[in-house]
Order: sequence, then structure tokens, then C-alpha cells
Amino acid sequence: MSGLVVEKNPRSPVSEAYRTLRTNIQFASFDRDIQIILVTSSGPGEGKSTTSANLALTIAQAGKSVLLIDCDLRRPNLHRKFRLSNAVGLSNLLVEDLEPVQALQMYMDKLYILTSGTIPPNPAEMLASRKMKSFLEMMRREFDYIILDTPPVNAVTDAQLLSTMADGVLLVISSGEAEREAADRAKDLLNRVNANILGVVLNKVDISSRRGYGYYYYGDANERRRKR
Repeated sequence: MSGLVVEKNPRSPVSEAYRTLRTNIQFASFDRDIQIILVTSSGPGEGKSTTSANLALTIAQAGKSVLLIDCDLRRPNLHRKFRLSNAVGLSNLLVEDLEPVQALQMYMDKLYILTSGTIPPNPAEMLASRKMKSFLEMMRREFDYIILDTPPVNAVTDAQLLSTMADGVLLVISSGEAEREAADRAKDLLNRVNANILGVVLNKVDISSRRGYGYYYYGDANERRRKR
């Protein structure tokens, strides 16, 4: 399965949970412009790409223009979920003399996707480059929201590096799978680079006993928790 539940089963509790996540992000941007959203996880297999994909779909369905970028230049996955070609993508855009229009793919009205492209030998250096920063600043002028799907923060430095270019970060944690120590370490790594953690998405919740996904939000002064 591609995991695009918002598209395949829009009336499901999980789809409703993604719409709630979209609303929460909009409220989070009340005092601060949240345009570039980075999605990462503590470890592999926790559902960060599925979260990125469905969040992008829900925002586009609400009438906002969205660019979804596969920034996992080590184990890319978004092109498979959306069944798109990965011949030309982010890495090619950064290395070759290409215009964005040559790499961006339109999936539906309001939603464009930039796949990872050719897997490079130096992903971290490429993502931290001035060219990457300039590209994101250019895309700010073209899209309402930009979603960055990145590798697990505990595994490599890519998410930390990109979080300095993002307005907010969503940390995806798999219910019943992720160890608390791993989740705490992921949060600590993001805090070290002053990432703006919008919240933690509790993924793979048993919906037979709970309604949808869970969201845990961290406040500025006192930690506050909201759970759906």
C-alpha cells in the first residue's frame, strides 16, 4: 500500500486525524509564519514519509499550494508512494544547471512533488549547501507551504541541518515501537540546533482502542500536551 489514506479513504478516522494535524499547524502559525515544515522521526520505519505525504494532500485539498520535497537522499520513498519517476529530483536540481520546472512534478491541483533524484555520495553536505537554502527561499515565493520529508534524526545529521532552514518541525514517533530514550534523544538533537518543534505525531495508534493518531505539543514556557 502507498499509505495515501487521505486520498483513498477520506472519511476514515485516520484521514480526519491528518486534517486535525493540518488545523493545529495553522493555529501554530498564529504568531509566527509557518511555511516550511520539516517532518522527521527518531528512527526508521516510524511513518514519517506517510505523514509527510498525507499532510501535503490535506493542505492541498484545503486550497493551499504545497510543494512536497523528498529530502531523504539516502533511502527515498515518496516517489513510490505517489508512483512518480525519480529520474530527476532534488539532487539533480542542486548539482546540475536545471530550472525548478524541470524537476517538479504536479500530482494534483495545488500539490507539486520534488522527488529525491539520483542518490549522491554526500547527502548531508548537499542539503546544508547554500544552493539548497537559496532554492527553498525561492520556493517560499511560489508556494503557500513546503513540506520536507527527511531521514530519521537519530540516524544522520540531515534533519538537524535542514531544521535550521525550516519554520517548524514535526517529529513522528511510532506507538509501541519507538523507545522512549530514542524519542527523547531525537527531541534533544533538534533542540540543540534551536529547531522550532511544532509537535510530536504519535503514529500507528491502535484505532480500535483510540480515535485516530495522537498529537503531543510542546509549549515555550511550560510543556503542554494536547491529545486527540
